[in-house]
Amino acid sequence: MNWDQIQGNWKQIKGSARTQWGKLTDDDLEVVAGRRDQLVGKVQERYGLAKEEAERQVDEFVRKH
Repeated sequence: MNWDQIQGNWKQIKGSARTQWGKLTDDDLEVVAGRRDQLVGKVQERYGLAKEEAERQVDEFVRKH
């Protein structure tokens, strides 16, 4: 699945994102609204990761879906 598909199906996929990153709140996921850069930023913020690591995790999440 590519990012455009994830963005289009965000309401269904955000449950998987919540499972993957348990520290993200429902409000965080609503703000993300399927935007990759927003998701990277929230993962980075909540987990204290470097941007590159957050991007790697998001890319891995996309590959799984």
